[in-house]
Amino acid sequence: MHRLYLVPTMIINVIIVLVPALLTVALAFCSWDGISSPTFAGLDNFRALADDRVFWLALGNNIIWTAVFLTVPILMGLLAASMLLIVRRGSNFFQVVYFLPVVIATAITARIWQGMIYSPVTGVFGLLKKYGLPIPNPLTQPPIALFGVATVDLWHWWGFLCVIFFAALRQVSQEQIEAARIEGATYFQMMRYVLLPGIRPTITLMMIMTVIWSFLAFDFVYILTQGGPAFSSELLSTLAYRKAFYDLNVGQAAAAALVISLFGLVGTFFYVRIQTREGEQ
Repeated sequence: MHRLYLVPTMIINVIIVLVPALLTVALAFCSWDGISSPTFAGLDNFRALADDRVFWLALGNNIIWTAVFLTVPILMGLLAASMLLIVRRGSNFFQVVYFLPVVIATAITARIWQGMIYSPVTGVFGLLKKYGLPIPNPLTQPPIALFGVATVDLWHWWGFLCVIFFAALRQVSQEQIEAARIEGATYFQMMRYVLLPGIRPTITLMMIMTVIWSFLAFDFVYILTQGGPAFSSELLSTLAYRKAFYDLNVGQAAAAALVISLFGLVGTFFYVRIQTREGEQ
């Protein structure tokens, strides 16, 4: 009888998740401009993406984006979390400060950085230029535009990882920590032999979720650069959006969305496999 309580949730998931997913898969094999009737196109949409230089640029940018977020914010979060664990006094205050950017709407965060940091007129970069330190706006420079956007997202994201890692570190056996302190373990020895092994499942989860979320990244890129200049910050998500709403090529947009979903499925597969192995041990 208690299983009946799951029915409403299943219905909602079918309507909101499963049906749109199946429609996306179907549209990936159709030619449709969003207005007229769809026509079956087979693998033409995937062939068109494979021949599209921008698609490969977007895929490469997504891989770079993922590599950045698998290293910088995770290392920052681990470092800050371990400091909070060691210092203790004032940890609640610092947790709030670190987590504050996460609760700010992404659109507001993007505009803050665009107007107060990167702007050559009203921002910090403009102030530095005024005093003889001209630094170009990274959002307008093709070689570094992607990193300029990623920096904004890093500032918005790393505090979340810090709080998650800190919560996990607090579950590590205090006896092990105290024993390491008594033995005279340095900070790096403490991290390597006590803290990091104790929160390995959390780190694994956050890394896999980072891969999934990296291929879903959209808002900061769209608000700050819309994939420009010259597609230098284009991601698969912004490419799919542009294909659907600018080029009116819903079929190719759906095909690009399936590529994004593929990476998400791969990440989910590895997470489930790792969790299964740890459960067996």
